[in-house]
Amino acid sequence: MKEREAKQTSQPDRSSRVVPLAITIIVLCGLSFYLGGIFFSNKDLYFNREITKAMESESAKVDVACSGPLQIKSITFPECSIDYQDYTPCTDPRRWKKYGFRRLTFLERHCPPAFERKECLVPPPDGYKPPIRWPKSRTECWYRNVPYDWINRQKSNQNWLRKEGEKFHFPGGGTMFPHGVGAYINLMQELIPEMQDGSVRTAIDTGCGVASWGGNLLDRKILTVSLAPRDNHEAQVQFALERGIPAILGVISTQRLPFPSSSFDLAHCSRCLIPWTEFGGVYLLEIDRILRPGGFWVLSGPPVNYERRWRGWNTTIEEQKANYEKLESLLDSMCFKLYNKKGDIAVWQKTNNSSCYSKLTAPDYYPPNCDDGTEPDSAWYTPLRPCVVVPNPKRKKLALNSMPKWPERLNVASERIADVRGGSASAFKTDNDKWKMRVKHYRKLLPAIGTDEIRNVMDMNTVYGGFATAVINDPLWVMNVVSSYAPNTLAVVYDRGLIGTYHDWCEAFSTYPRTYDLLHLDGLFTAESHRCDMKYVLLEMDRILRPKGHAIIRESTHFVHPVATIAKGMRWECRKEHTEDGSEKEKILICQKELWYSSKQSSR
Repeated sequence: MKEREAKQTSQPDRSSRVVPLAITIIVLCGLSFYLGGIFFSNKDLYFNREITKAMESESAKVDVACSGPLQIKSITFPECSIDYQDYTPCTDPRRWKKYGFRRLTFLERHCPPAFERKECLVPPPDGYKPPIRWPKSRTECWYRNVPYDWINRQKSNQNWLRKEGEKFHFPGGGTMFPHGVGAYINLMQELIPEMQDGSVRTAIDTGCGVASWGGNLLDRKILTVSLAPRDNHEAQVQFALERGIPAILGVISTQRLPFPSSSFDLAHCSRCLIPWTEFGGVYLLEIDRILRPGGFWVLSGPPVNYERRWRGWNTTIEEQKANYEKLESLLDSMCFKLYNKKGDIAVWQKTNNSSCYSKLTAPDYYPPNCDDGTEPDSAWYTPLRPCVVVPNPKRKKLALNSMPKWPERLNVASERIADVRGGSASAFKTDNDKWKMRVKHYRKLLPAIGTDEIRNVMDMNTVYGGFATAVINDPLWVMNVVSSYAPNTLAVVYDRGLIGTYHDWCEAFSTYPRTYDLLHLDGLFTAESHRCDMKYVLLEMDRILRPKGHAIIRESTHFVHPVATIAKGMRWECRKEHTEDGSEKEKILICQKELWYSSKQSSR
C-alpha cells in the first residue's frame, strides 16, 4: 500500500524505470536457471534417497510382520458340483470352443481368469476306492476310479484295456504292438543296445495311450514321461497315473513342451498321429530341442514300413512313400541319421558332431539354426520356433555317450550346473547330503514312505532333485517341479537321470484330480506368496492329491498356521512337527487328505 501511495505522489519519467526493470528480470531469470540446474543435477540423488527411505520403511514393516506367525480366520470350502469330478482347470473341455482348432491349439493350456477360478473341493466319482497298490496296479485298476469306457469300446481289438467286473485290466497291448508291449520293447532293445547298458535312462512317449510302453520300461530302469492331451481318448493320462506310471497332460501344438533342452535320452512315437513334417516340421524340431545329442527318436506306424502297411492306413502306397521320403529328408537336414530299422520300427539318432550344424547357417537353408535370442531352455508358454536349437558346443559332456551310465549319473554333478547362479559340484553334494538327512527324518514322521502305500510323488519346488534322489530305492517315482520363475535347475535334474517339468504354481498343474499319493514342498509359500494366492495353491494341491494321500509341507513358521487353517477347511488332518535340526524358523506339517463322497451321491 505504501509503495502504491508513493507511486501516486511521485511520477518519474518512463525511461528511468526501464533499466532497473530489465536488470531485475535478467537477475531473476539467471537465478531461476541456476537453481533449476542445481535441482535437476541432483534430482536422481534426491529421488534415490526418498526411495531408499521408503524401502527401508517397508522392509521394517515386513520384518515386523514376519517376526511372528501369520494369523488367518478359519475357512470352510464347499463341494464342487459332481460334474467337476475330473476337472482339469487349464485343459477344460468346457472352454475349448473359445480357442482355435487349427493345430489343436484348443488342447493346449488355457487357464481360467481369476474371476472364474473355483473355490471348492473336487469330489471323487461315486464308488471311488483307494487305488490298487503297486506293482499290481500296473495291470489293473478300479473301474469306478476312472469310469470312462471310450478306449474300452474303441480300442477293444487292440488290447489297450479290458473291463472285467469292477476293474479295468491292462493286458499290455497297443496299436503297434499286437504281440504285447514286452515283445515290442524287446525288438526295440535289439535295435538300440544302449537301452540295455544304462546309457538310456530318461524317455518321453508322445501320444502315450494308457502308458503301457512307459510302464514296461520301468522294469528296465528307464524312466518315461508319458505325454498325452485331454482329447477324445478319454483320460489317457488319468489311466496312466491310476496305474502308477509317470504321465502328464500335454500336446505339441504351438508352444514348447515344459522341459529343458537336451533332456531326454530317447523319444518315442507309436502311431501317435502327429503330423511330423507339416508346418515346416516344427513338431519334430521340438523333439529335437528336448532330445539329448546322441539321443534316439523312435517311430512306429505311418509312414514306417509303408510297403506292407499302407492298405490298412486308408491311403495309397505312393502317398506313404512320399511321406516317408519327406520325413527322411527333414531328419537329415536336422542332423539326424537313420540308426536302425526293422519291421514297423525305425530309429534315428541325433548327431553329437557339432560340425554338422555348420550347414544350418548357410543362406536359404531350412531349417536354420535358432538365432533369435530365445533361450534353449525357455519352455513355459514359449512359442515353437521353426529352427534348430543347436547344442552348446562348450558342453562336451552333454552327449549321451559322454554321460555317466545309470545309476552312476544320479550322483554326478552335471556340467550344466555351472549355468545355475551359485551352482557348483560342492553345492550339488551339499544338497544331496542335506536331503539324505531330511528324508531320514521324514521317514520317522511318515512311516508310509517306502511302502506300497505311496507310489506317485511330486516334489513341488525342487532344486537339484535331492528329495527324489534320497528316495530312489523306494517303490515310487517323483515328478520334480521347478518353478518357471526360479533359477533353471531342471536341466541338472534330467542330467542325473530324473524327470520333471516346469510349472507356475499360480496356475493349475497339468494333471487330473486324484493322481498323486504324496506332495512335498519346501518353502514354496515363502518363495511364491508374493505372486500366488496361498488359498488357490492349496486348493490345487487338494485337487491332485488322492483321498487318504499325504502332504509334507516344510515352511517358515510365518506360514505354518495359515496353511494348517486352510488345510483344515479342505478336510485335511495336519500335525505340526519339528525339523530334523529342531529349528524354530521353520516347521513341518504332516497332512493327510480325508476320503469323502459328494453329499449329492451315495458311496458304494
